[in-house]
Amino acid sequence: MKNIIFKSIFFILVLFISPYEGYANKSIDVYMNDFYSKSNEASFLLKEIETTLKEGSREKVCLKQREAARLGLLANESLIKAFQIAGTTPPMESIKASQQRWRSILNEC
Repeated sequence: MKNIIFKSIFFILVLFISPYEGYANKSIDVYMNDFYSKSNEASFLLKEIETTLKEGSREKVCLKQREAARLGLLANESLIKAFQIAGTTPPMESIKASQQRWRSILNEC
């Protein structure tokens, strides 16, 4: 009888507690995926700009540069949110340095 009660309580706890942990992990994953995708897209745009400039063309360089900077800044925001959800302190020195670099890229054009 005790075994059945114990199993019932365990089942109820697993049933109600597990989904909440899953939702927390999913929201962290959403922000981390957003960070990685935006960072990768920004890096890709910067590589395109580099290639374009090496070829001697300045076609749409400023437009792509601004878009890359915008994506980089948004990626940093997603990273900060992921750290906040995880309940850990983000490496603010690194993030601030990254934000300054993206802002300088944004303001160069």
